[in-house]
Amino acid sequence: MVILFPDCPDPKYREVLVLVRPNELKEKWDGKRLRVKEAFAISGMSTVVWADSIDALLQTWIHLSDTIYLDTNENDRKASPIRSRQYRFADEIKAAYPLHNYQRAAKIMKELRSIKTKEEIEVVQKAIDITEHTFRRLLTFIKPGVNEYEIEAEIFHDFLLQRATGPAYNSIIASGDNARTLHYISNNSECKDGDLILMDFGAEYGGYCADLTRTVPVNGQFGRRQKTVYNACLHLHNYAKSILKPGITITDYTEKVGEEATQQFLKIGLLRKSEVKNEDPENRAYRKYLYHGISHHLGLDVHDLGTRTEPIKAGMLFTIEPGIYIEEEKMGVRIENNFWITRNGNIDLMKNIPITVEEIEALMKRK
Repeated sequence: MVILFPDCPDPKYREVLVLVRPNELKEKWDGKRLRVKEAFAISGMSTVVWADSIDALLQTWIHLSDTIYLDTNENDRKASPIRSRQYRFADEIKAAYPLHNYQRAAKIMKELRSIKTKEEIEVVQKAIDITEHTFRRLLTFIKPGVNEYEIEAEIFHDFLLQRATGPAYNSIIASGDNARTLHYISNNSECKDGDLILMDFGAEYGGYCADLTRTVPVNGQFGRRQKTVYNACLHLHNYAKSILKPGITITDYTEKVGEEATQQFLKIGLLRKSEVKNEDPENRAYRKYLYHGISHHLGLDVHDLGTRTEPIKAGMLFTIEPGIYIEEEKMGVRIENNFWITRNGNIDLMKNIPITVEEIEALMKRK
């Protein structure tokens, strides 16, 4: 636990780190706990108190205060019917001190967390570099007859070999028609000759997430139609990259990419002009083949905290991941890279990861 009390009369307690007290007997079972000097070396926080002594200190600090900011989980993607530890702690504090003014720390943290510093991006880049190494390895491993779970095992294995914590999320290894299921994690089908395989995975390193998606041919060679659809998706990816800049909102950005998707889908024969002319504005024609968002915040969580309604700011970190999913052709294609927003545009942190048809085919031939 971290407690911040910037106007505490005693400067010693303006910044407090709360840890579980070391117990030599318990450490034999659960492992070593941090000592004060070790915690200071990691955190830079000079005041460390033990959790079993915090109640008396907290009472004094709260009696000196009017407003208490409590941390809560306000990630829209992480809703749960089970109350988290944070909410249970909030209940306890409010019950003990019912007459104070309570505020949400999450509003402050959300804004701070959405803007990534250079130091944070360095850690993200390390997670991305690990992910790139693994992807290149997979291109020489994938072949007809391999099972999706074998590919997932290779990912986990290679992540750990590179000192990643592990996967940042459940890896999606979706061959053939499985690729049309956006959050497919069964990963239990055989990869067949002539099919594409969509792989959405990323390493976690130092608490930060990478998020990569590539779609490759199981046999190492894109078919003519597969290449057409893949290049249409890559065009959308590059178009989105060109307009993801400070000042635009995710809503306007998604709408612009939708316009471009409409033109691409007309071009490759997925839509007819009459379908576009008569489309429902609330459910546009292109949504039949691209039914998810184009970008999301990335960072400490793979779907990190950040605004979806206010203008994008420099320092934010986003994915760009358009997809094309065709039920009639039992095909799904998605291409995803991670981008750090700058004053004038963005930086592709995955620029070194193979992405074109030619690059992927050349590397798969090496096996």
